[in-house]
Formats: sequence, structure tokens, C-alpha cells
Amino acid sequence: MALPTFFKQSPSLTLADIAASTKARLVDAGKADHVITGVASLDEAGPHHLTFFENLRYADQLARTHAGAVLVSEGFRGEIPAHVAVLRTKRPFAAFVELARELQSDTLRPASGFGVSGISEQAIIHPTALIEDDVTVDPLAVIGPDVEIGSGTIIGSGAVIAAGVKIGRDCNIGAGSVLQFTLIGNNVLVHPGCKFGQDGFGFVFGRDRHIKVPQTGRVLIQNDVEIGAGTTIDRGSLRDTVIGEGTKIDNQVQIGHNVTIGRHCVIAAKCGLAGSLTIGDNVALGAMVGLNNHITIGDGAQVAAMAGVKDSIPPRARWGGIFARPTKQWFREILAVEKLARETAPGADTEPRDAKDEQE
Repeated sequence: MALPTFFKQSPSLTLADIAASTKARLVDAGKADHVITGVASLDEAGPHHLTFFENLRYADQLARTHAGAVLVSEGFRGEIPAHVAVLRTKRPFAAFVELARELQSDTLRPASGFGVSGISEQAIIHPTALIEDDVTVDPLAVIGPDVEIGSGTIIGSGAVIAAGVKIGRDCNIGAGSVLQFTLIGNNVLVHPGCKFGQDGFGFVFGRDRHIKVPQTGRVLIQNDVEIGAGTTIDRGSLRDTVIGEGTKIDNQVQIGHNVTIGRHCVIAAKCGLAGSLTIGDNVALGAMVGLNNHITIGDGAQVAAMAGVKDSIPPRARWGGIFARPTKQWFREILAVEKLARETAPGADTEPRDAKDEQE
């Protein structure tokens, strides 16, 4: 288990406490007083750790774990070591996370990088900036004219908040981030090194020169959004770039100008979103997905990792591949190509294969 060097020591709980908190069923009531002092993975847990098991890929780790207790599903009947107390629940990982959030609440939101509150004397703040009470500004942050920052917000060291930017309450702006032409709601978490509001990539291309298109829009980030380190969001040209409420964006994502992202979307690392596309609510994009400009991704759609999407995707569809198409079609094409490669390889068996082989 990783040493808890940077975080507070978790409070101790008995298995009876944990069962009550997670609404799990403790199989052996005789272990109700066993004390748990922290959480850990199956392979690193010790006698006073709680762990969970939900994926059959880790059955071998479960059989060898030294954990004091494990959360498992009601229906699981596999091998669990006798020394491990069993807590049964419908959703083991969700229950584990619920308890981990309680035990390790200080990990959920970054604090000041200097462990202080208030405004550092080493910060540069324009006299026209409006900063509510209970705002923390770390050293070397720069806050420009007419900026507004709500209470409970933390501005990390080296962050630059340019003229006119508005940041709501209980937000975190990570160290080294640069925000311009941006309006941010409440409870928004921006990890270090993000860049918002720079020019979109807009040019009239010509043989002799490329003429820059004015980018006069903004970046609008609604409440409860989280944005990973190193992500860039271009401001709009003729309309705003919008990130919808509750959306979670991973590290190193590029979002082009005029993009609209709906509510409660999940966008994994290194995705590239070209300009003027629209993403509906509850959309999930796997890592390294590339989306063409001027397309629409419907509500609830899912796109597999490393897909290249050039066409609009209907609501609740699942697409993958390059170029992306419905996953069932994509899988059939992969199998067909593999079959063709086997049949045309030098020395390949030209005899017909039976139905069982074809299915395999």
C-alpha cells in the first residue's frame, strides 16, 4: 500500500461500523469488533485494511489477499481466504468508494499548495478585482482587473486569472493554470496546468498566407465540473464554448472553439475535440478519441478508446474504430479481416473449417 505521507491518517472503524455505513451484510457476526484502519487494494491490503472484489480478473488476488475484510457481491461464491471477513453488498466498488470518501475526505479536493488560507503577500492582485471572504490565493498567483472570485475558492501558485474572468464559489484553480475570457460556476475543480480561453484555431487558409479569424466568444464552465491537468479549452469565435454541469474531463484533453458539451459527460485522457461540434448529455468518450468538427454526438452515446469519429453519432449508440462506426459492425469487420488473413497466409490450411472453429 502507498504510504499515506501526504494525507491525514484515516480514523479507525469496526466492521460493525462499516456494515452500518455501507448497508453491507457482515457474514460472520463474530468479527463485528475487528478494527479497520484504512483501505487498500487486494494485493497490498493487510489485516487491518478493507478491500473490495468486483472483477473476476482479480480472483487470484482475492484468493491470496491478506486483507482484514472484503466487500463482495451477494452472488459471489468463489474462494475467499478464511481469515478475511466478508461484507456482502449489491455494488462492492460503490460501497468501497462511499466508505473511502468518508475515511479520506481530504483527498477529494486539493488544498492550498502551501497549507495556508487567505491571500498571500506574494500574490499580485489588481485593485479592481473583487474577492469574497474565505478565498485562498497562493504565492505568485496573478489576478487581473475586474476579476471576481467567490468564497471558498482556492487559486494555486503561479495561476494567472486574466482580466474580467469570473470564478464562482468553492472552486479550485490548479497551480500554473491560465484563465482568460472565461466564466466559471460553483464547485469547479481545475487541476494544474490548464489553459482556458486562448484563441481557437480559426483561419482563412490561402496559398500565400493564412488570415486569422477573430475569436470573440468565451469559455463557459457550469457547476460541478472537474477538468484534468494540462487540458486546454479554446474560447468560441462567434459563439461560446460551453462545458455542461457535472461533466468530468481527464488530463490533456483539447477542446476546440465553439464546442458545446452537455451535462454529466465523461471524457477520458488525450481526447481531441475539433471546433463547432456538439456533445449531448451523459456521453462517454474513451481515451484518445478524436472528434471531427461540425458533428453531433447524441445523448448517452459511448465512443470506444482511440476511435476516430468523422460522422454524427445517434443517441445511446456505441461506436468505435477508425473511422468510427457501430461497435457490432466494427467487431464483425475485424473478425472478417482476421479470417481473411488466416486463409491467405502462406501455408494456410485451405480445408473448410467447422462451425465451431468459425465461432472461435
